[in-house]
Amino acid sequence: ARVAPRALRQPLCDHGKEPLPLMDLRVVLPATTAGLNALAFVLLIAALVAIRGGDRERHRRLMLTNLGVAAVFLASYISQLVLFGHHRFPGDDWVRSVFVWLLASHVLLAMSLVPLVPVTLYLALRQRFDGHRRVARFTAPIWIYVSLTGVLVYWMNNHLRPVLP
Repeated sequence: ARVAPRALRQPLCDHGKEPLPLMDLRVVLPATTAGLNALAFVLLIAALVAIRGGDRERHRRLMLTNLGVAAVFLASYISQLVLFGHHRFPGDDWVRSVFVWLLASHVLLAMSLVPLVPVTLYLALRQRFDGHRRVARFTAPIWIYVSLTGVLVYWMNNHLRPVLP
C-alpha cells in the first residue's frame, strides 16, 4: 500500500490525544504561512539573480509578485494569530534556546521591514534607482533572512516539537 508523504499525513501525536484533522485551521494556517515564506524566499533569490544579471524588467515582475505574496502572508499570519494566539515552545533545553534566539531575530528583523519595504518600493516606482539600490542593500538580505527563518520557526514549532491540543 502507498503511504502518503509526511506533509499529507496527520500530525503525529504522542500525548494520548487524537491527531488534528488535516483541514483543521490549526494545521492549515501555519503551513500556509510557512509555504508563503518559502515562496517569498525563492522569489527574492530569483529577483536578486535577475537584477545582478541586468534584467530590470524580470526583477520588477518578481518583486511585485513577491509583494503580493507578502500581502497574502500577512493576512494568513494575522488570521492565525487572532484565531489561535501563541504557545510556549516546549522544553527547557538548548533546542528551546536556539528557537527563542531564532524567533527573536526573526521578529525584530521582520519589524524592520515595515518601513524598509515601502521605502524601497517607493524609490523603485519613482525610478530613483540610486536611492533604491542604497536602501535595497539593507532590505534584500533582511527580507531573505526573515523569509528563511520564518520557515525554520514553523518547522521547529509544528514538526520538531509540536504542541497539539
